[in-house]
Amino acid sequence: MNSLPAIISDFTPISLGEMDDVKLMSRTDTKFAFQTNKLPFLLKRLIPFYRVLAIDGKLIHDYKSLYYDTEERKFYIDHHNSRVNRNKIRFREYVGSGLTFLEIKRKNNKGKTIKKRMKVDAITKELSEKHKKYIKKIIGKKLVVNAKQWINFSRITLVHKTQKERLTIDINLTFENEKLSGELKQIIIAEVKQEKMSRSSDFMKIAKEMSILPIRLSKYCITTLQLNPDVKQNRFKEKLLFINKLKQA
Repeated sequence: MNSLPAIISDFTPISLGEMDDVKLMSRTDTKFAFQTNKLPFLLKRLIPFYRVLAIDGKLIHDYKSLYYDTEERKFYIDHHNSRVNRNKIRFREYVGSGLTFLEIKRKNNKGKTIKKRMKVDAITKELSEKHKKYIKKIIGKKLVVNAKQWINFSRITLVHKTQKERLTIDINLTFENEKLSGELKQIIIAEVKQEKMSRSSDFMKIAKEMSILPIRLSKYCITTLQLNPDVKQNRFKEKLLFINKLKQA
């Protein structure tokens, strides 16, 4: 991983302003998880096809997120039970850009991820009335939610040179609640974001050649399991086995 900065610097940069055309607030997501030792070679193969997001000269950016859920863990359980039209609520600080948002992600019954967000001054554990009104407006009903866990990581953001596609590569993932903490630093989580899912993605083609296959994976759900081993998890057992196998390899 020490070679990452040198490899990433070989990408053509793209600024935050230039990325307006690929915000993709309504999109399809395809996720991948793989071992860190595959990342340098993968990145080298991606250089001809993608540009890298640069903010004030930085190419790797830190993200801090605080996730919320109901007392009964409705958002987690909805995901576990594969319910459509499910939500996630979080504060996210984009450290390098100095921006913080209250974000609501909705997965609809057509497999689309729709993200709505409002700019805030800072992450706060307690939700203000303004925050609660915004959540009610987006979700469509009043929900009582509380802060559950922090998920922090560093991200490389790549933008395809010719296709409307964004690729995020998350490294050094850590998580914690008030009692426990953990990390998944041995694992890379990549996500291809497109208007419509297309296997013509250069990342998908190269990943397949490297035996990196798609997996439905939620950072919120996986870290919830790590921090709350007694939570319902029977439908996630396969994913847990996969994650543990990557950790031990």
